[in-house]
Amino acid sequence: MSDSSATPSHRAKSRLSRRGAIGAAGGLAAAAVVTPVVFAATGSTDGGVAPGTSDDGTKTEKFPATRSAEATGAGAARVAFPVDYVGLRWSGEQDGAWIRPTDGTWQDVPTGCAAANLDGGGTALVAAASATAYEVKVPEGATDVRSLAIDTTGGQQRSVKVPADTTRVRGVAYLSRAAWGADESKRFKVDGTENSPTKYYSAQVLTVHHTDTPNDDPDPAATVRAVYEYHAITNDWGDIGYHFLIDEAGRIYEGRYSGDDSIPAHDADGNVVTAFHTGGYNSGNLGIALLGTLVDQGPTDAARGSLTRLVAALTRFHGLDPQAKVTYTNPVNGVQKGVSTVGGHRDWMATECPGATMYALLDDVRAAAAER
Repeated sequence: MSDSSATPSHRAKSRLSRRGAIGAAGGLAAAAVVTPVVFAATGSTDGGVAPGTSDDGTKTEKFPATRSAEATGAGAARVAFPVDYVGLRWSGEQDGAWIRPTDGTWQDVPTGCAAANLDGGGTALVAAASATAYEVKVPEGATDVRSLAIDTTGGQQRSVKVPADTTRVRGVAYLSRAAWGADESKRFKVDGTENSPTKYYSAQVLTVHHTDTPNDDPDPAATVRAVYEYHAITNDWGDIGYHFLIDEAGRIYEGRYSGDDSIPAHDADGNVVTAFHTGGYNSGNLGIALLGTLVDQGPTDAARGSLTRLVAALTRFHGLDPQAKVTYTNPVNGVQKGVSTVGGHRDWMATECPGATMYALLDDVRAAAAER
């Protein structure tokens, strides 16, 4: 869950049957004044204008609309489209859930990064390998069992205006929300109000995560869209939980919506938008997630390099020492915790996130970021 500063109102949604579908149309800069020109910018590498650029600096790309279908309760569910992922959530014991895709074998559901942010119960995003049916088992006594079948690759194409040139944050290239196909309607409840309105606080720390999704991902942008659907809808957070995500090729994705000023993760004054990645300690805490499962293997060289560059850019901008130990103070309720300026999710609560191998590399990331 988020801090009380940005707790999403529960999304008003009809209780659908197992066959019901939810449609988806459509030196240190501590004292620096942040402006869109200084903090985030776009620019082609050769100084020219990118082909197909319109007068407003955008071009049109097409993305498949995310299709999803909700089921309530344990048991079998069948959907009308191939499923990339299933988002699960239940109340009760966190461990002991299982899922079986069509004609597959039962798989233990790993309750990873997102589950640590709940007040109780479990939640997970499970790859479904294009299944059109699946079956769910939950721990004995579990209640409020919900699953969301998610397809982020086969839906009707939707046209999106994206920045024509490379977007950068403090010189580090990233893909804007539009550029990975974020459907901004997901952030709103059926009555048109924003499910988790933006709130901003000074940055104090950075927290590294992994998404606990499959490695060797052939379509990471589609996975980012699935994480978005899972966080925004299944977990009712109203948006994706991280500020940035990094895939195995080293591409950086803008996460949590932070306004229309073209500055990712911040407002125009350089304050950080509160996201949903470290329950109870979100305000003033920048969350960066690496796509994949980094328990038994580490990140690729490209992903690790992008993480280091992003950590260096963000800590330098906010005047933070990436190798320091600090006392984080939640600006909402005053709760304090001694942590590293750049830490892992497990430093805050009981979770294996960001995976044992990634966690063991954080000292190296901190040192490399400090040297940049």
